[in-house]
Amino acid sequence: QVQLVESGGGLVQPGGSLRLSCEASGSIFRIYAMGWYRQAPGKQRELVAAVSNGGSANYADSVKGRFTISRDNGKNTVYLQMNSLKPEDTAVYYCAADVDIRDLLRGTPDYWGQGTQVTVSS
Repeated sequence: QVQLVESGGGLVQPGGSLRLSCEASGSIFRIYAMGWYRQAPGKQRELVAAVSNGGSANYADSVKGRFTISRDNGKNTVYLQMNSLKPEDTAVYYCAADVDIRDLLRGTPDYWGQGTQVTVSS
């Protein structure tokens, strides 16, 4: 079992930055692929970024060049640095984990966090 707890969401103006954190507990963090999804009101949940257990990253086209995913295995934590935020980035952001990155990328990871709200507005 893996428990995921997100933090770092909030209200930010367009063009601003936020860093989300997701701390994992309950299992061997380093073997898991980790990812961030988001869901805006009235829309389907979508993959934002994922990082393999080896550190290789994948990004949605809409966030490439603005968001960076990283992991610190010593702290059992994955981060999402979000820069140049836009109103369309407003959503609940969810952390996810799976030992198989293919399941993570397909949207069917074994574990989800509870979500953290990010609102981009002036």
